[in-house]
Order: sequence, then C-alpha cells, then structure tokens
Amino acid sequence: VPIFKNLPEDTLCKISDVLEECYYQKGDYIIRQGARGDTFFIISKGQVRVTIRQPDTQEEKFIRTLGKGDFFGEKALQGDDLRTANIICDSPEGVTCLVIDRDTIWEEFREVKLSDLRVISTLGVGGFGRVELVQLAQDKSRSFALKQMKKAQIVETRQQQHIMSEKEIMSEANSDFIVKLYKTFKDRKYLYMLMESCLGGELWTILRDRGHFDDGTTRFYTACVVEAFDYLHSRNIIYRDLKPENLLLDVSGYVKLVDFGFAKKLQSGRKTWTFCGTPEYVAPEVILNRGHDISADYWSLGVLMFELLTGTPPFTGADPMRTYNIILKGIDAIEFPRNITRNASALIKKLCRDNPTERLGYQRGGISEIQKHKWFDGFYWEGLRNRSLPPPILPKVQSVVDTANFDDYPADPDGPPPDDLSGWDDDF
Repeated sequence: VPIFKNLPEDTLCKISDVLEECYYQKGDYIIRQGARGDTFFIISKGQVRVTIRQPDTQEEKFIRTLGKGDFFGEKALQGDDLRTANIICDSPEGVTCLVIDRDTIWEEFREVKLSDLRVISTLGVGGFGRVELVQLAQDKSRSFALKQMKKAQIVETRQQQHIMSEKEIMSEANSDFIVKLYKTFKDRKYLYMLMESCLGGELWTILRDRGHFDDGTTRFYTACVVEAFDYLHSRNIIYRDLKPENLLLDVSGYVKLVDFGFAKKLQSGRKTWTFCGTPEYVAPEVILNRGHDISADYWSLGVLMFELLTGTPPFTGADPMRTYNIILKGIDAIEFPRNITRNASALIKKLCRDNPTERLGYQRGGISEIQKHKWFDGFYWEGLRNRSLPPPILPKVQSVVDTANFDDYPADPDGPPPDDLSGWDDDF
C-alpha cells in the first residue's frame, strides 16, 4: 500500500492492531461511486467486483475483480473522500475485509503531550521562532519537526489570523505532497506545531550547492508542486508562498510543501486582497492591489521553474521596490538563458502572463492543462502519485535523527519571549 510504504515498523504494528474485520454478503455495495467516505479496506477473504457508472447511460461498466490481499479506498485516508467507483461483494460465501478509518490513524497523537517530546537539534529558524527536530521520549524509531512560534511576536506583527488559518488548513490537508501536521500545543510563550520531519533538507540548499538543475530534475520537482497545488486548489485554498525554501525533500527524495502561513481558503469565485509573499515571487495583480486568487499560485510556479533551471528568479532587483517594478514590466522583458529549453520557456511564459485569467491552469481544464503541456510530455504522473517514479536526487539520510542535510543554527540569542495570555489563541 503506497501510503503505508514509508511508515516505520512500529507504526504499521499499531495500525494493524486497530484494523477491524467486517463481513459483507454477496451483492452488498461496500463502496458506492459518488458517495463520501473516510474508510480504507484490505480484502482478507473472498472477492469483489469493481464497476463504474457510465455518465451517459447510467449503466455500470465492469472494470475488474479484486481478491485476497488487494486493497481499495486508500484515497480516503489522504483526505480525498469522494468515491470514484462501486465495489460490490462478488463471492457466494461473502467477503471479509480489514477496515480502518482516517480518524483512527491520527488517534495515536491524541495522547501526546509537549512534555513527551525531546529536542534533538534545530532544523531551521524563521520569522516567529524555530523548527526543532524532536522525538517522543518513549519511541526512538522515528522523529518529528516541532515548529515553535513566539506568541508575543505574532501579536506584534498582527499575524494572529494567518497563524490560525495555517493551523486549520494544515490540520485538514492530507496529501503526499504537503507536510503533515499531527498535533498542536501551546503554553504561555509559544505556539507549537508537531509535523512530519523531512530529513532530505530544503530544496533551496540543494539548489544553492548545485547552482542550478537540469530540465529533468526541474520537471520532477515542479510536478510535485503541481500535485500539491491540485490538492489545495480543488479545495479553494490559495498557497501564496512558493519558493525553494518552502519545499522540503523527504527521505525518498520527493518534495513536500511546508509553511502555510500565507495560505487562505477562498470563497468560490471570490478574490482576496492581502499583500503577502516573497518579493521575487509576487504576481503583478498582488503588487497592483487588484485582488488575486489561485492564479497567483500559477504565476509563482513559472517563477519557480525559472529559478530551478537557472539558480536565480527571473525578477530580481536591489531591493523589493525595484523587484516589483521589474515584475510589472512582464516576463517578455526578461532574457532567458540558453540552457532553458524551448518547451520549458514556453510553459514559464504561459504561467507568467500579466493577465491572471490568461495563465495556463486557470482556464477550463484547470491544472490538467499544465500537466498536458509539451514540457511534461511522457512524464509519468501516475508513478509520481504512487511514488514509484525514481527521484532525480536521493538524499543521504543515515538515521531518523540525521540532520546532515540542514545548515547549523546557533541558539536563540534573544532568550525566551514575554508571556502572552490574552487568549487570541484559544482555538489553537
């Protein structure tokens, strides 16, 4: 099962302990197409029939049969709860399945307390605090990333709403291309987010060391971001902070999106006006305060492609104001180096159109328009989704506490921040 493939042995044991056995009689619909569900099934006895309802005739078309050891419904565990086929019990003696639901998988973190965590080292330092590599005191077989944010500083910079939104979006998100948030804590001084650790390091560090990536390497990392955006945009979530620093490699060499401080859930068809993002990646409509939506993410995808292929973003000035002026002159004023292929350059220009409604991915076909672009010809999307596609760079990670792929960070020179007991974070 792809989603369980990278889990440590003891986690798999815990999951197998909570699997329930369910019995179905011949003709029973175990799953109905179009219904929503949060349950995953492994067949332990008997066989089932998989059918799909034809939209024009409403007839059920037979696809295949599944038997002992086969599984279905795994997307429900990843947050995609819309069932895309019918699964019908096909054995005269019935079918027995081992069943688990989404909530049970997250249950093991319910009892975890802040005091159970042991800090190993620092993985990064950001605007509001630090990210530490931690382990559970009683479980040395795995590690986590603990993001700790100073409450007083969040209030000082008026970022309360953004932080609450980050927690809400990350708690609900369940995609292989987005860093998982397991639990949150708070005390008098800090807010904490316990997340999956991605020990391959930041894509930015690898880019810095290598100078730039070739076409195939860039294609793989861009495709990972396209998958993350597909997941977010289909839920009307805009990300707004794409850059190599916010892309982490897991031990398998796949890239995941991290840091949802600027992400926002939009009302369908509505725009938002908050000015945020990294200067080099900001879309023109954000600079001009015309309101923006998910198409601002497509702009940043074009900028990312350019930076991965060349080592620097296309729009760079001596200071943010100069950068914004260069952005407003448009992508056509930028000289493309010779090593960017014709197809790559065509895609970048289609993503970085001045008019948001003209950007590839924003039209009727949505993100599949990007996936169908010539630059992605022959790219094995299914292999990327089920993680069978070999990554271009396999990071060296010796153990669950190996931080060799991260820079070294000194201790916080400021010492502990003041208390904040104002209560704005009650729901965190």
